[in-house]
Amino acid sequence: MTNLLRIVLALCGIGIVALGLNVSLGGIVTLGWQGSTDFISVTDAAAFRVQDNHVRFIAGVWTGVGLLFLAGSVALERMRSVLLACIAMIVIGAFARLGSGDWDLVASAAILPSLLAELIVFPAIGFWIVRNGRTSNA
Repeated sequence: MTNLLRIVLALCGIGIVALGLNVSLGGIVTLGWQGSTDFISVTDAAAFRVQDNHVRFIAGVWTGVGLLFLAGSVALERMRSVLLACIAMIVIGAFARLGSGDWDLVASAAILPSLLAELIVFPAIGFWIVRNGRTSNA
């Protein structure tokens, strides 16, 4: 079961790194790896550049989370608490989505799959990590 967990962690890490690079390298407009990039019109170039830079930073942090998942797939025992902290951050991020108050968007096909992964799949992986630690220490 540990090998399967390592594979799942590596796949999560690869996916997170790809999502992070899409935005950290492409900014708000992105590199287009998730679809069209013609969704924005800039009316204040200076303000856009500032916000774009902040978004790139946040995406860089997300890329780092993915790299931690990849490291955890190799060094699971040593990275257990780090992985659990990353999963907690993902769940917090999911709740931040709800802060928009745009329930139609949150329930849409564009957001709901991500939200469900963040609130169900990642916590399940966290429980798996905890359970795996208990059985490997027994």
